[in-house]
Amino acid sequence: MLDKDARNDLMERGYSRRQLGRIAALVGGGAALAPFAPSAFAQSQAARGVKGAVQIGANECWTGPFPAAVAAGATILAQGNRYDPDDLRGKLIKTVATVERLPEERVMPWPGSGDPLVRSVITFCSPSKGLVTADPTFESAWRAAAWLEAPLAKVPMAPGAGADVRKMLAANPNAGLYYICTPNNPTGTVTPLADIEWLLANKPADSVVLVDEAYLHFSEAPSAAPLAATRSDVIVMRTFSKLFGMAGVRLGLTFAHPDLHKRMMRYDGFQVTGTLPMPAVACGTAAYTMADAIRARRAEMIAVREATIAQLTRRGLQVLPNSQANMIMVDWKTRPAAEMQKALLAQNVQIGRNWPIWPTVSRVTIGSADDMMKFSAAVDKALA
Repeated sequence: MLDKDARNDLMERGYSRRQLGRIAALVGGGAALAPFAPSAFAQSQAARGVKGAVQIGANECWTGPFPAAVAAGATILAQGNRYDPDDLRGKLIKTVATVERLPEERVMPWPGSGDPLVRSVITFCSPSKGLVTADPTFESAWRAAAWLEAPLAKVPMAPGAGADVRKMLAANPNAGLYYICTPNNPTGTVTPLADIEWLLANKPADSVVLVDEAYLHFSEAPSAAPLAATRSDVIVMRTFSKLFGMAGVRLGLTFAHPDLHKRMMRYDGFQVTGTLPMPAVACGTAAYTMADAIRARRAEMIAVREATIAQLTRRGLQVLPNSQANMIMVDWKTRPAAEMQKALLAQNVQIGRNWPIWPTVSRVTIGSADDMMKFSAAVDKALA
C-alpha cells in the first residue's frame, strides 16, 4: 500500500485514485498483472530459454559470471542464514563509487534494473508530464507509461544512429522523463554523450533524463556517469545482467542525486533497495573491479559479432550498422521477422523479437562462436 505522503504526491501531480491503484500494483510487483502483460508477452517469451536450443534471443551473455565472482557469491550463499553478514551492500556501493569516481551517496543498488526503470516512469511522469523515448528501444518504460495513462512519445531512430535528442525534445517539450538507452536495445547504437549533454541543457528544468547503460560494458563509449556525479536531473542506470553474465542473479544500479533516489523509493517505504540477494551482491562486487576480464569478454564478443555480420552479409542479408553491443539487427527484407523467428526456432535456434516500427528486422543476440555458427547454418537452411 502507498503511504499518505506518497498518495498525496501522486494526486498533486494529477494521478487519479484508479491510477494510484495501478501504481501500487507496479511497485508491488504487479508488472505481470493481466492488463499489463500482453504487450510484454513477446519479450518474456524470448527470455524463457528453450531447453537444448541455441539461446540468442534475450541479450544474455553466452557464459556466466567470472569464476572469481562465482566463488565470492558461493561463499556468501553458504552464509545464507544471515541477512547481510559483513555489510556487503555497503561494500558494493563503495566499490562501484570508487570505480566510477562517484560520491557513495549517489550510488544505489537494486535487485535488477527493471524496478528502477518502472519507478522512474512513476516518479517523474504524470497525466500531464509524459515520457519520451526513441523507437525502437527497450519497451518496459512504454508499458509503464501506458499502464499509468501518461502521455507517451516515441521518436523514430534512423538505422545505425543513436537517439535523436533534438526530435525527442520537440516531440514533447514539457515531458517529465526522457529515456535514452545507450547502447540502445535493440539496435546496439550509441547516443553520443554530447547529445545527452545537449538534452540536459535544453530540456525543462523540472524534467529528468534517464540514461540506461545496461550494455555499456560491451562498448568503449564514454559513460554518462560523470553527469550523475554533479547534476540533480539525470539518472544513469546499470545492470549486471549483460556482460557480467548475471541475468538470473538479479542486480542493478542507479547513479543519481540522493533527492532523486528518495523520490523514486517513497512508494514502498524505501524497502526494495534494502532487500538485495546477498550472493548477487557479493558476486557483483567481485566482478566490478575485474577490468582485464571485462576487456577480454568484450573483445571476444566483438570478434564473434563481426564474424557473424560478415557471414550474413555474404549471404546477401542486411545488418543494420553501428552496433556496439552484444546484439545485431538483421533485416530479412522479404520475410516478416516473426516468420523468420518461427523458422529458426523450428531448427532449435531461438532468436529475439522484432519491433513494430521495423517489421522485417529481427534482433539477434551475439552468443558464443559455436552459437553463431549454428545460427548462420540455420539461416542458410531457412532461406534456401
